Parts: sequence; C-alpha cells; structure tokens
Amino acid sequence: MKLNDLRDNEGARKGRMRVGRGIGSGKGKTGGRGQKGQKSRSGVAIKGFEGGQMPLHMRLPKRGFNNPFGKDFAEVNIGMVQKFIDAKKIDAKKTVDHDALKAAGLARGGKDGVRLLGKGELKAKVQFKVAGASKGAIEAVEKAGGSVEVTAPKPAPSKAEGKAAAEGDKAEAK
Repeated sequence: MKLNDLRDNEGARKGRMRVGRGIGSGKGKTGGRGQKGQKSRSGVAIKGFEGGQMPLHMRLPKRGFNNPFGKDFAEVNIGMVQKFIDAKKIDAKKTVDHDALKAAGLARGGKDGVRLLGKGELKAKVQFKVAGASKGAIEAVEKAGGSVEVTAPKPAPSKAEGKAAAEGDKAEAK
C-alpha cells in the first residue's frame, strides 16, 4: 500500500447539496424552503419567538449571581493531599504551596491561589503556604504537627476608606 492509494471508505464523505440550481436537481425553485412566509426568506431569526406571547426564557425566574470581584481559588482537600503524599507525588518535607500542588496535578486552575479544605484525614506533618484555608483544615494540619501559612491578598479598600486615603495624600502633598 502506498500513501497515494489511501482513500476514504465509499460513502464516508457526502458532497454538499447545491440548492436552487434548476428543477432537475430536486432542490430547484424554492430551494427546499417550502412556499412563501418568513421562513422562506433570508435573514430569519425566530428562535425564541412565541408569536408575541412572553417567551419561555423570559417567563422563567432568574437565579444566581456572578460576583465580578469574587476570587477564583483551586480547592484542595487535606485527604487528597495525604493520598498524594502516600503516592510520593508530593514531598511532605518541603513547604507545600500552589506550585507544588499544581505540579502534582492536585490543584487545577485557581488564578488567585489555593484554598485548603478540611475533608479527609491528614497524618503527615506538612507545612502549607496557601491563599486560604478553612478552620477545620487548619485544625487538622496543626493536629498532625504541621502548620498553615495563609497568604490571603489584601481586600480592596471600601469607598469610604479610599476617599479618606486620597484626602490624606492630598494633605501630605500640600
């Protein structure tokens, strides 16, 4: 067999139908659109239209909220950390941070860092350096003899604090 002999199986590829090319083609005249009406013409957009009735997507109640200031943490349970330590994918002697968890394949995503959660059991003595941790996770790590250093980013100043700081800067400039 040669590369120039390679072919698709018979019927694997179907040619496109050329619409509106004469009566003999079987798709001539109206081009498979039926007769008259809005749908026979170009530029039709009636996906959610229900004849003037309130459309379903507008009748249903709105739910949820997307916080534009919400932080994106990769959530990691201490039980999974213990599993990865047992499998020798994480070195418990070194400080475990976002980079170490990412390299082990435990922390996916999380552009604002890692948040440690308390599900599972931790037996190894581990030093964590994470962006956030739950109370239960901190207790479990300290019970095992380890420590948790939380390096949470400073919250953005509120409007009142921002104005006070700006006025303070103006006073110093004078």
